[in-house]
Amino acid sequence: MSGAIDDDTRRAVNSGRQTIGAMLSSAQSHLQKVFIVAVLGLMGTIYALREFGWAILKRDLFSRLAAKHPEAFESTEIVARTPFDVILLQVKIGLAVGILLALPLFLWYSRDGLRERGLWPGERVARWKIALIVLMSVGLLTVGVSYGYFVFFPVMFDFLAANAYNVGFQPTYSIVKWAEFVFLLTISFGLAAQLPLAMSALAYSGIVPYETFRDKWRHAVVAIFIFGALFSPPEPFTQIMWAIPLIILYAFSLQLTKIVVIAKRSGSEIDVPGVARANWNVLSGVAFVAGVAVYGFFTRGGVAAANRASASLPFDSSFRVARASQLLGLPDEIAAALLGVVVALLAVGAALLVFVSRALGAADRARSSPAPASAGAPSEISLDALDAGGVRAAPPEAFADLSEDDAVAKARAAMEEDDHEKAQAILDRYDEVREQLEAREQAAEGETDASDEDEDDAGTATQTAAGMMNAFTEDETTEEDIGGYYYDIAFILESLTSKAFRLVGLFMVVLAGSFIWLYQGGIRRIKDTFFRQVPESVGGSIDIVTLHPVEALIFQIKFSTLLAIIVTLPLLLYYAWPSLKERGWVRGDSCVMLVWGGSLIVGLVVGSIVGFLFVAPAVISWLAADAIGANMVIAYRINNFGWLVIYTTVGIGLLMEVPVSMALFHVGGIASYHTQRKYWREIVVAIFGLSAFVSPRGVFTMLLLAIPAALAYLAGLGLLWLITLGGRRGRPQPQEPTVE
Repeated sequence: MSGAIDDDTRRAVNSGRQTIGAMLSSAQSHLQKVFIVAVLGLMGTIYALREFGWAILKRDLFSRLAAKHPEAFESTEIVARTPFDVILLQVKIGLAVGILLALPLFLWYSRDGLRERGLWPGERVARWKIALIVLMSVGLLTVGVSYGYFVFFPVMFDFLAANAYNVGFQPTYSIVKWAEFVFLLTISFGLAAQLPLAMSALAYSGIVPYETFRDKWRHAVVAIFIFGALFSPPEPFTQIMWAIPLIILYAFSLQLTKIVVIAKRSGSEIDVPGVARANWNVLSGVAFVAGVAVYGFFTRGGVAAANRASASLPFDSSFRVARASQLLGLPDEIAAALLGVVVALLAVGAALLVFVSRALGAADRARSSPAPASAGAPSEISLDALDAGGVRAAPPEAFADLSEDDAVAKARAAMEEDDHEKAQAILDRYDEVREQLEAREQAAEGETDASDEDEDDAGTATQTAAGMMNAFTEDETTEEDIGGYYYDIAFILESLTSKAFRLVGLFMVVLAGSFIWLYQGGIRRIKDTFFRQVPESVGGSIDIVTLHPVEALIFQIKFSTLLAIIVTLPLLLYYAWPSLKERGWVRGDSCVMLVWGGSLIVGLVVGSIVGFLFVAPAVISWLAADAIGANMVIAYRINNFGWLVIYTTVGIGLLMEVPVSMALFHVGGIASYHTQRKYWREIVVAIFGLSAFVSPRGVFTMLLLAIPAALAYLAGLGLLWLITLGGRRGRPQPQEPTVE
């Protein structure tokens, strides 16, 4: 019997075990020091959080909320759900901090073991380089964490808490969920700030070429905006606050990576102080302009102008620029001067980076420039050493071995050197030579029979498809086996492709429309209307709370998505029906799907109204009666309370739709009464299995979902029994005409 782990995995595990053993053996005499550092980090973090950490966190992160929405700030609370929440959370954070502090020390003491296994640089690295890398890493980490803590979080919590308060929920954040949310996002900002070092290391080691980072910058920008849309509130300004710094950081990382790669390729050492001395006038001008601009912005009305511009934006933006004294806690003049100095130094560093990059590029071009060409083969002519006129005069042999990607790369290199004429000449000359070569090949080969080509292509495609299917089947797939199950699925998906725009359009319209309506106060109107149906003694004692900062927002998105799926499903089945019917998977009239879709919407509306006015208020009142009688504080999470209300409103509509759907499927010839009765056991078991999968934790909630659905199915069978007079009057199946 073969092992469950293959040889490669086993070797990787053994290598990792040996590496850890070598590290522990090498650092054995220093483990006590590492342990002391970890313990000091643990105890120091716990002490700091207990004494002043939590108060400072709430003050800083909710400062914007307190200034702009004092009512929402007064309603916002941080609560502990269990007696051990705070102490365990402090221990977790302390352990994380202790490990992070002790890890560099442990790696340093275990360097001998890592060097023996080839995981540590064998050659000696200058200390100033190590210090520069460490300082740069710490500086970038500090910048990322500071941006998230002082800029992003106040704006985001202002939006989230105010949104929850405005829709009628009480922001009552669990200390565990709130702290985990804050610390994880803070770490993500700190790690994102390490992008310059990560890109430089990947390009320097050759794992990811610099050209990949340079050519795929558009994809990176799109990915940054998508990531920001997913992990930041749906407010334009907040998404811009997330995306713009990362785009600037990517541009800086790209420039730094270029310098590192050019320095490696050229092998030249650039005299940075010499470059600075040669461009001292430009650097001085950059520092002066940047410093004066920042100082004037904070002392000459720039803050007020920026805030007026932010307030006049077409969307509701809560962003406001703080004064220099608020940022640093110093008088305005001194704080503005310090900020001007910091920005001036950053501007000088960026300008010096550009000059160093140019110097490295010049050194690299000088090193790679070939010697003057001597008489030789025309194909050996280097296009890099020619100017635009030389490229146009180059013989065709110089372009014969070039691929299209090579020509584009050479043109791009010329563009980077600001030689646009040479870049255009390379592309024009390449196209001209390729046309000449293709004309010669066509003249030499002559015309071929098109039908033979089609037959050969079809045979190749069929054989290729058969080979691909072998990976998914037990037996070898031949050309005759192409089709079947795989082909059916492909055929159905292809039939939906042409209708995908309508399906996606309908889904997105319903999703966006319902979310915007809920976000702009619809959910508050629903809540107020619902509690008017509940007895005043019950409704006035119930608070709807959010334990997670984004819980209210996620609930609105989930509900909108569910509504969009329900509306889109009938149209999806209608479009897929002809393909399903052609493959023999279904039968009956596809128009039944449209009728079923209409009845589904009507049933949902009617059932939701009945449940909203009668069922849900009665259920909530019954559940809360004992707690109110015992003088308990009732605080329902929006996630639990909302889905309970949806289940007792929309769920009533879905239950009413079950018998109606069964009758429509019988009349439309999709599934007869006899078929539905024959498989009733399997369907009931499937209902219980699906309920166990989608219901929250606990058997009780599964039974609450499964039993009503199963009873609705049995009620549908009873309705069909009456319609068919006990099964004696069934709808005859259409017979295919016979041809004699």
